[in-house]
Amino acid sequence: MNAVEGEPAGRITRAEVAHVAMLARLHLEDDELERFTEQLAVILDHAADVAALDLSGVPPMAHALSIANVLRADDPRPGLDRDEVLAQAPDVEDHRFRVPRILGEAP
Repeated sequence: MNAVEGEPAGRITRAEVAHVAMLARLHLEDDELERFTEQLAVILDHAADVAALDLSGVPPMAHALSIANVLRADDPRPGLDRDEVLAQAPDVEDHRFRVPRILGEAP
């Protein structure tokens, strides 16, 4: 970011917000430009505060809460008997379910 007279060094400027809005093809009125400049400055200040924290003793983590695997064990078990299942089907062809053709597909 460029320092502008009257703006603290490193603070986002109105011109930068206008430039980003132009790149995003957003038309901003003057009052919107002022409001968004202030809002973005607050967000960037907060990001700078977080970046300044000493995290050298904090281990990396994938989740804020320590969680354990909540899924059941993947234990194999016997499936259904093929002949029994196909006996319940309305139509069978070559030991498979026969279903209506879709999208006008021909054999």
